[in-house]
Amino acid sequence: MILDNKGNIMAFTGTSEDGSTVTYKDHKRYWYLFAYVSPVIYLTSFWAYFAFGNNPLVTLIPIIWLFGVTPIIDILVGEDPHNPPEEVMPAMMKDDYYRFSIYPHILTIFTVFVVTVWFVGTQSLPWWSYLALLISGGLGSGGVLTLTHELGHKANKSDQLMAKLGNSIIGYGHFCIEHNRGHHVMVSTPEDPASARMGESIYRFAVREISGTFARGWLHERERLEKLGYGFWTWRNDVLQSYALTLAIVAVCVAALGPLILLFIIPHHMLGWYALTQANYVEHYGLLREKKPNGKYERTQPRHSWNTNLMFSNMQLFHLQRHSDHHANPLRPYQVLRNFDDLPTLPAGYLGCYTLAVIPPLWYKVMDKRVMDWAGGDITKVNLDPKSKARLIRKYGGRLVAAE
Repeated sequence: MILDNKGNIMAFTGTSEDGSTVTYKDHKRYWYLFAYVSPVIYLTSFWAYFAFGNNPLVTLIPIIWLFGVTPIIDILVGEDPHNPPEEVMPAMMKDDYYRFSIYPHILTIFTVFVVTVWFVGTQSLPWWSYLALLISGGLGSGGVLTLTHELGHKANKSDQLMAKLGNSIIGYGHFCIEHNRGHHVMVSTPEDPASARMGESIYRFAVREISGTFARGWLHERERLEKLGYGFWTWRNDVLQSYALTLAIVAVCVAALGPLILLFIIPHHMLGWYALTQANYVEHYGLLREKKPNGKYERTQPRHSWNTNLMFSNMQLFHLQRHSDHHANPLRPYQVLRNFDDLPTLPAGYLGCYTLAVIPPLWYKVMDKRVMDWAGGDITKVNLDPKSKARLIRKYGGRLVAAE
């Protein structure tokens, strides 16, 4: 690493195969601070409510920011041209700045959650304002899973602890073990409840994904504890620890604001779960790994995840949208994930795709052709929804229909 006279990192260095030195300056090093823009906007909207005479219109600001402003900024800013060379990755991965920049963001999301619950529990709001806060608050809190997703892939105890604390904000304590031992193993296969099938609406997927990942997370935690010689109902259960913290947080809210606040907190948490559902839905829609003659699936490759390389939303999501490289190399931290030209690419950033997905016919119109292009026009290479299979084969099957 190259340091300035104050000890700050100016550039990363590595050695190429021919022995020459490779130098790379991470121009995005501080751009990940854009992740704090959304929490600041949320908190500012609460300040504006009181500053403008208890005007409930300002409670619409967060939802407008999420689904209106952010996709527009994505379009204006455009693609991310920066890719770290392989040679400097070890040096970048050792820089703890990137890890520790995530920690305060978890606290920020928790702060926004507490302020939102207090605001809803103490102010007299019209129904549409309550609904707007429920949607923006739930989806905003669900964003914590972006952070716990990153930390949950790490083996050190501090990252694992922060991931557990983050998951507790929305009551999703099973996420990390399910994601690592379930989703990453079975991704882009019909057996994976967290991989969407072509022709499957986001609403039917949500039912399958939320219930399926919950059951799988509990199963993997049970198996982990059994290997250590413990039963499921023990204080060593990481999933139960996170759930217990969730219940403690909710109990404090109820004690402070009364039981009616549960009418906000329960759907808020469910929308937080749906935030992850949205991501899982767009990340692997219709993509299928080939099953080999021995019954095992081929190794996960970059082509088995949809990618989007838009700069602004990627900075907000700590490169989650460079999902192809993540699944091909799951132990790579976010700062070294790369983009390539030949990856399956979404039509917009995640928030833009979420907006498309809530209208299934529009989503199918945009995405099904992309899936078929990815599969080279071969419908047998696509992960198909069983309920839509016959219709999709008639539409895209070509010679397969003729043969039948």
